[in-house]
Amino acid sequence: MKPAPFDYLRAASLDEAVAALAANTGAKVIAGGQSLVPMLNFRLVDAPLFVDISGIDGLSGISETEDGGIRIGALTRHFDLETSAVIGDRYPVLHEAMKHVAHLAIRNRGTIGGSLSHADPAAELPAMAVLLDAEIVAKGPGGERRIMARDFFEAPLTTKLAPDEIVTAVELPSLPAGTGWGFEELAQRRGDFAVAGVAALVADGNARIAVFGAHDMPLRATKAEQAFGSDGIDAAVAALRAEIDPSDDLHGSADYRRHLAGVLCKRALQSAMNRAGA
Repeated sequence: MKPAPFDYLRAASLDEAVAALAANTGAKVIAGGQSLVPMLNFRLVDAPLFVDISGIDGLSGISETEDGGIRIGALTRHFDLETSAVIGDRYPVLHEAMKHVAHLAIRNRGTIGGSLSHADPAAELPAMAVLLDAEIVAKGPGGERRIMARDFFEAPLTTKLAPDEIVTAVELPSLPAGTGWGFEELAQRRGDFAVAGVAALVADGNARIAVFGAHDMPLRATKAEQAFGSDGIDAAVAALRAEIDPSDDLHGSADYRRHLAGVLCKRALQSAMNRAGA
């Protein structure tokens, strides 16, 4: 299929891009285009104007923040995270998750800001943002706004971004020393979206658990985390299965996804515990 007619603007600056969004109701941002272009071709998206931000300087790269965390520019590619020594050393769970994102060609083009803004509930990066207590930085006509990842995602393909705001970066706080990690995902074929996935961090007897593909948005499973702290892995698995609300589709029933998420949760927590303090 072919997209409906649209206008195109290649923005030279962030201010120009924001102004174009504000002046054109329904306009969309495009960068890597790995999610948006297929939707456009299937006419699932129809916008009068697409604002290309891929040529704007200063929106890519990985750098350290003043408080010891990491800032990742919105135009940074998935493959950059997969191959970054800094990410591999300081956030190995994120490093591992990026290996599961689609195929190499897509990881070479897809951007971090695009994945977060698209907010697919089966995608790895939104779940990683929730797991790592990320802060998402956005720019609009009123200036810069910071949104915690746990508050950023509202529903499938829906975020708290205003129509005239653009994600410019994501910031990750440092992890406690000795944090163990685990990442488990099941897809029907390598590179497909996850049927279900779970990522976990364990430090000092406490856990963080994030679920994707088995809920209507990336979920920080706080009830499962509490159960782990008080009663261990099996209690966390039971709590997670009660906490998620999976859907039925051609890849699996809700009951299958609920069971699968529990299995993956147990594996991820066991891996995290084995790595904790190592």
